[in-house]
Amino acid sequence: DPDTVTLDDIESNIVRCPDAASAERMIACIDEIRKSGNSIGGVVECVVQNLPAGLGSPVFDKLEADLAKACMSLPASKGFEVGSGFDGTLLTGLEHNDEFYIDPEGRTRTRTNRSGGIQGGISNGETIVLRVAFKPTSTIGRIQKTVTRGGEETELRGKGRHDPCVLPRAAPMVDNMVALVLCDHLLQQIAQCSVIPLDPETAANPLGKKPREGTIAA
Repeated sequence: DPDTVTLDDIESNIVRCPDAASAERMIACIDEIRKSGNSIGGVVECVVQNLPAGLGSPVFDKLEADLAKACMSLPASKGFEVGSGFDGTLLTGLEHNDEFYIDPEGRTRTRTNRSGGIQGGISNGETIVLRVAFKPTSTIGRIQKTVTRGGEETELRGKGRHDPCVLPRAAPMVDNMVALVLCDHLLQQIAQCSVIPLDPETAANPLGKKPREGTIAA
């Protein structure tokens, strides 16, 4: 559950999967691939809890655009999605829309989170959910055809220590890239919104769940 998962859950095993049963299957699959001299890719999901609403911009500095740029800058990354992502293309607008409601604390919330915590390029106070796809490691212990710098066809077999799957290493990289982007947007928010004080009489109803005491969890 993106709203309840903890860092301890993620760090409880070597593949950094919070579900113990899935982790065991992943470990077995990676080990089988390793023994065959091959490699495998996968997807890292990152959730951000306790982030305030209002970070980002509607056009040039959209929050999801900056997150995508940062995560796609990581080695071996090949895809990025937020919320429903590509699966959202299979839904109608009525099915995909996140309905708004007022929670017991009087705050504007969404009943679902298909937007992944970001709407119109701006955080809406719900949990941010994003995923980054990573390709299989290029260097493998199998013979592959290639071409030398001089233009001659030849064969190559990777030697030395190479990860059969980059995902266990990629997870903290995604985590830290996301944290850096959010820190930038928090500083931008402070700089922009501290110049002109907000008039409480004309301000919109508070958006998203009320931030808890403590730090943002990414």
